[in-house]
Amino acid sequence: MPDIFISGKKEKPKKKKDKTIAKKPKKVSKHKLKGHSNSPLAAYCYFPDKVDFETRERKEKIVLLLRRHPITNVAWILIAILMILAPLTLSFFPILSFLPSNFQFIAVLVWYLITTAFVLESFLTWLFNVNIITDERIVDIDFHNLIYKEVSDCKIDNIQDVTYKMGGVVRTIFNYGDVYVQTAAEVPAFEFLAVPKPSKVARVLQDLIIEEEKEKLEGRVR
Repeated sequence: MPDIFISGKKEKPKKKKDKTIAKKPKKVSKHKLKGHSNSPLAAYCYFPDKVDFETRERKEKIVLLLRRHPITNVAWILIAILMILAPLTLSFFPILSFLPSNFQFIAVLVWYLITTAFVLESFLTWLFNVNIITDERIVDIDFHNLIYKEVSDCKIDNIQDVTYKMGGVVRTIFNYGDVYVQTAAEVPAFEFLAVPKPSKVARVLQDLIIEEEKEKLEGRVR
């Protein structure tokens, strides 16, 4: 059946929108532009992507993940190397010569097991002793061993003072130090020891405190 109500003029075909138009780039923090590592094994992670902790709320964002500077691991690494090389000196100092050869082998094996345990404990202590700063609070996780840990936290609005200390040649060269946070919470003080970039950590905390005060004034407190 013919369409009698359509005019004879041909309508110009609508131009399809080019879907290849570049989208507006997302705003990236200045800290990220400077190349801070986002690896979960890093000592300074600004807005880490794949990091979580047990008591984190659903809308809570992790701003900083901190642990001791990697240079602090040099001491136990050197001790571990010496422990690994120690059995090689038995040919020069035969202190186990009074034992049968089978017992000497068992003694060396036990020594290497102790060395392995020392390395694992030292690495895990460094890895899991972390300080976390979120947009709502600070969290201090003290990992003592595989079966015991201590977790303390404090709301940002309870922070009263933030100071940092960095002294000595090694700390100045590698840019790490201690950050001390005085609070009005049950835990009166938090210590972020030997963390990288202590001045920037203190600045982030101060910015969060200012933002929290603005939220209170504007009535946007959660």
